[in-house]
Amino acid sequence: MTGAATPTDDNARHAAKMARRKEAKDRALDGKTADKGLLIVHTGAGKGKSSAGFGMILRCIAHGMPCAVVQFVKGAWDTGERRLLTERFADLCQFHAMGEGFTWDTQDRARDIAAAERGWHKAQALIRDPEIRMVLLDEINIALRYGYLDSGEVIAFLRDEKPPLTHVVLTGRNAPEALIEAADLVTEMTLVRHPFRAGIKAQPGVEF
Repeated sequence: MTGAATPTDDNARHAAKMARRKEAKDRALDGKTADKGLLIVHTGAGKGKSSAGFGMILRCIAHGMPCAVVQFVKGAWDTGERRLLTERFADLCQFHAMGEGFTWDTQDRARDIAAAERGWHKAQALIRDPEIRMVLLDEINIALRYGYLDSGEVIAFLRDEKPPLTHVVLTGRNAPEALIEAADLVTEMTLVRHPFRAGIKAQPGVEF
């Protein structure tokens, strides 16, 4: 049929479009700083906040970068990530499970505060170590939400004492607005559907 597009025409248009896109991307990259320690927040009601954080820890390990994990809630859980990191990668990743379970499990505010403070003291020591390139503070946002830790003090420490090339990842729903404002990278996980609402319990390999 006269005037019909040919595969050659489609390929040419696609190549021209991709060339324009590459030029735009190259311009956007001009002048960007190559290396900076980032403050990263994973929050929101959806699943995957800790999972994303542990994915970043595994990337660090793959690059031979020393890293560390401090868990503020799931200390009593036997999780897959804890097994893997402590049994296979302890030479590159320190793992500190400082929590005692969710606050509705302990039902003891003073005990929860003490556990959160121990976790934060450990986190401070790890963050101050310039050899450690990433520190994951798993579920710290829960401790901040309930007032177990002072969010202003946490943010001030991260601003003033974090080494320039150290990445710190903070996970948990309901991240304080001040933390979100201070962060370099914020991802909000949105809940669309969750199997728990259909009567399906947490399962190995998915939740832990």
